[in-house]
Amino acid sequence: MDTRSNILTIPGSTRFLEEVRAFIAGHALRAGLDEARVDRLKMAVDEACTNVIEHAYGGESEQRIEIAVIARPDRLMVRIRDTGKSFDQEAYNEPDLLQYAKRRKSGGLGVHIMRKLTDEVTYRSTRTYNECCLTTLLRRHHGGS
Repeated sequence: MDTRSNILTIPGSTRFLEEVRAFIAGHALRAGLDEARVDRLKMAVDEACTNVIEHAYGGESEQRIEIAVIARPDRLMVRIRDTGKSFDQEAYNEPDLLQYAKRRKSGGLGVHIMRKLTDEVTYRSTRTYNECCLTTLLRRHHGGS
């Protein structure tokens, strides 16, 4: 496992998600997020990695996932990269949660959850990798605004 200071690379398996959560928590706490916001970010990253494992890699655990934490003065970004099947943003529709609950469906809420738990979710695909960025704004307490 590659663990440069702000980058963690894991095999595409859910058994490594606890390490991902610990990695994210450490960086988020150092960036000044409170416990509740750390938990929200950990859950969003967990969802993003699970989507990669299940959908991009189809459970093929020999594939790698790279998680990078990028700290800026006003935001904390988590960049997740994979080399699997890309996510079709155009085909994605926000779920109707009421209908979803009535039908007792399970799964399929990952993107919705990530959007609710972070301030911004972006996704792009290049010839060599897919990238999901989860951004949490840092709410610094200072006079004025």
